[in-house]
Amino acid sequence: MKGNLHTQRGYSFRWLVWGVMCLAYIIVFFHRIATGVVADSLMSEFGVTGAALGNLGAVYFYVYMIMQIPSGVLADTLGARITVSIGTLAAGIGSIIFGMASGIEVSYVGRFLVGLGVSVVFVAILKVLSQWFKESEFATISGLTALIGNGGALLAGMPLALAVAIFSWRTVFLGIGTVSIIIALLCYLVVRNRPEDVGLPGIAELEDRGDGTVPERQRIMESIKTVVTNRQTWPGFIAFAGLSGSILSFTGMWGVPYIMAVYGLNKAAASSYVMAATAGVMVGSLVSGMTSDKVGKRKGPLLAFGVSNLVMWLALVLWNNGKPPVEVLYPLMFLLGFSATGYVITWALAKEVNPTHTAGIALGTFNMGGFLGPSILQPLMGYVLDINWTGQMAEGIRVYSQAAYAKALMLCAAAVFIAVVGVLFVRETNCLNVYNMIERR
Repeated sequence: MKGNLHTQRGYSFRWLVWGVMCLAYIIVFFHRIATGVVADSLMSEFGVTGAALGNLGAVYFYVYMIMQIPSGVLADTLGARITVSIGTLAAGIGSIIFGMASGIEVSYVGRFLVGLGVSVVFVAILKVLSQWFKESEFATISGLTALIGNGGALLAGMPLALAVAIFSWRTVFLGIGTVSIIIALLCYLVVRNRPEDVGLPGIAELEDRGDGTVPERQRIMESIKTVVTNRQTWPGFIAFAGLSGSILSFTGMWGVPYIMAVYGLNKAAASSYVMAATAGVMVGSLVSGMTSDKVGKRKGPLLAFGVSNLVMWLALVLWNNGKPPVEVLYPLMFLLGFSATGYVITWALAKEVNPTHTAGIALGTFNMGGFLGPSILQPLMGYVLDINWTGQMAEGIRVYSQAAYAKALMLCAAAVFIAVVGVLFVRETNCLNVYNMIERR
């Protein structure tokens, strides 16, 4: 980075800002995955069907999806510091309500508040990254952020299953709610929106990449219109929806029940396989972003990851009618998660095919795709399971067959196929903002 030694040392503060926001992002992923691990407890305690459970899990994604453009507006106007602090506080309160829920109706309220709170976190993080890091670093640091955030998904795997066995699922959600409130306070105390807020020159000035125009100079509705009417916004949106939606529907809801039912494993053992998929997402998030930045391309790496992910889903669904040999399940789960992370590259695309001053809104629009996928897939998979249910029950919980799960998981493969088709229409940016070139065409 350009500048004198004092300025270079000053920019080390960005890592503290980034680190604190990553703590909030860990909470996001924990809540995203946690209901899948406690699915059987929820079905038993609340007496609900697969479709109802899918809808409970999808509440998080419904509100998350709807909030993405508003999240971008908040990040561009109110600022990431206030946005993340208030959002994480709301998620903490929602988690406590969920942990105290006396029935399925109250649990919906808790999940709604959790989804509302965490929905603003990642777009705000990306907005901060766009202010503190260079264009050529963006995909890499975004991938590293996703890697750290997925640590929350790991915590929501086997560790959560063991904690639930020891303390009960209610106690765990009360505890994570309290931790969320503490992190919200930490975000308010530490996070700063821009280098200028701590007396440093802006990254745009240091990198000579423009005048740093901000949305206040253009009406918000005009910025939204610019992003949503840009035809180059939507191929990346579709790619993100399919890749993210499929893996989140699996790890966040149906993966653990599928492995328990098909392989006859207990919850902790089944969670360990889903954790392998999460580990793949963590590693892949860094590798995909870093690879894209390193080769200076977006479309090619995104297509390679998308096709690989489609192959992994087809292997899971078609191999032995949805029951691959248990010996290959760990590597298959890892590769399933690893290859899904092509969606990390779409975050960089969001910035590069839209005006720089609409970064928050563009990122929010793209992020809607990532949660449109699971908001549709999770309940739809539950519906497919219900219509293929043979009537078998165990301890008050519906037991679905291998054939039923194979049909449900085929929906994930179909979503990834649509994602790959979307990638074919992505414009190659060569890691540069090409909005003005798009306009001249």
